[in-house]
Amino acid sequence: MIYSRIIGTGSYLPAKTLTNYDLEKIVETSHDWIVSRSGIEERHFAAEGEMASDLALHASRKAIEAADISAGEIDLIVVATTSPDMPFPGTACILQDKLGIKNGCAAFDMQAVCGGFVFALNTADLYIRGGQARTVLVVGTEVLSRMLDWKDRATCVLFGDGAGAVILRASGQPGIIAAKLHADGSYRNMLTANPLINMDGKAVFKFAVNVLADVVDELLEDQKLVGTDIDWLVPHQANIRIIEATAKKLGLGMEHVVVTVAKHGNTSAASIPLALDTAVRDGRIKPGQKVLIEAIGGGFTWGAALINW
Repeated sequence: MIYSRIIGTGSYLPAKTLTNYDLEKIVETSHDWIVSRSGIEERHFAAEGEMASDLALHASRKAIEAADISAGEIDLIVVATTSPDMPFPGTACILQDKLGIKNGCAAFDMQAVCGGFVFALNTADLYIRGGQARTVLVVGTEVLSRMLDWKDRATCVLFGDGAGAVILRASGQPGIIAAKLHADGSYRNMLTANPLINMDGKAVFKFAVNVLADVVDELLEDQKLVGTDIDWLVPHQANIRIIEATAKKLGLGMEHVVVTVAKHGNTSAASIPLALDTAVRDGRIKPGQKVLIEAIGGGFTWGAALINW
């Protein structure tokens, strides 16, 4: 049987950093207020002219290097983004060109907002299991700084820019064990961008805590596992309170949770691969461990995936 395994990770954060103290000079807010409600201390913003594909390129090169493959071996590119370079062509096609891949491999974008990376990873896994791809580049990349409403002080302080990438390779051993994906468009007005981000923070928080716990329970029950069987929870990095609530429902101590929200802010589809790469490179995530990723995004979309590292 064919499975897919993650064989390399990479990430990239733009050089420009905005701390909460920097934001105090722009909007009516304070460092303490932001930290108490979100856990965020700073975030990165793309430079003028720096696009989602540029961030993705840096992260992808690092993932390719970590996987010890050549770019030409990639036979599918899936990019999760809600802030593409342009409406079309897709950011995945632009990234393919920037990587110098000339093999005609399929390349497309996915739009599930903050849930995008989980959706993209599951899609890539299914391509490999179905025999339609062998080596897949999956990227989450966002330039959300250009979608912020600076008059909305409760929301504009939450988001940042960045990119993360993984290389999936066909294998005889299970890597991506299983995933569960859901959506409910009846809640679409709670979190929108038209073109600037607008969010009902309290409503999103309440909904997120409930459905993330439910989808994780659904996934673990299917696999006949419990929360304490998980070595690492790598959640979408939106809000420390949502992360803590999800860990508590799983019965996991925070020492088993990868948290990067303080330094990255909410980078939407990029947040999980950014956090994964951080924990892989600092040695926390090790071969043989079970890793659970979960996310919720506008739509609403939400999902979880279980990975054998």
